Amino acid sequence: MKTLVICSGGLDSVALAHKVASEHELTGLLSFDYGQRHRKELRFAALCAERLNVAHQIIDIRQIGRGLRGSALTDCVDVPDGHYAEDTMKITVVPNRNAIMLAIAFGLAAAHKAEAVAMAAHGGDHFIYPDCRPAFIEAFQTMQDRALDGDAQIRLYTPYVNLTKADIVGDGAGYGTPFAQTWSCYKGGERHCGRCGTCVERREAFHLAQHADPTEYEDTDFWLEALRRRSA
Repeated sequence: MKTLVICSGGLDSVALAHKVASEHELTGLLSFDYGQRHRKELRFAALCAERLNVAHQIIDIRQIGRGLRGSALTDCVDVPDGHYAEDTMKITVVPNRNAIMLAIAFGLAAAHKAEAVAMAAHGGDHFIYPDCRPAFIEAFQTMQDRALDGDAQIRLYTPYVNLTKADIVGDGAGYGTPFAQTWSCYKGGERHCGRCGTCVERREAFHLAQHADPTEYEDTDFWLEALRRRSA
């Protein structure tokens, strides 16, 4: 299956790229610059493409991102600390982000005769992000089947959509994913902060997967506090 992978440079999408490269025909990586404060993640996507010896394209949609106000990822709003599944994390939602990116990706895939577009949405995203849920995936596939009717048949490939982050760590390790060369932190500092939702989720995932975490965190212990608070 000739597959174009949407790769942010994060743990999930880099693991997915390695999975696709092993199981299918990886035609390239596609990244998006939407003005995210943690745009340093794009460097890690470029590293992944270089490592897998495929083309890497970064689509500049910063003009669109500037209009998507109110999100901690694109606006002057603080990224909250805490567990990924807390209500406060909803401030990191960028309206319609995945729908916008996927529509572009499907157009490029059709133009380049790819057979699939892969996205690393996973089960942990469901609580916060509506455009990562199975119902969205199914609806988007139906919409694209209509949009490309008679021109192309492209599958939306989301093998992680019902898996946990820990599952992805385990799967990625099996394909030799170099987790140290991935970026998750929404704050985009020199090192992972260890306190934002993505850092807590990342740290917890390695713990649950019983896999060594190579990540350098500014705060190495906050994730335990966040888990205790979540459990309480």
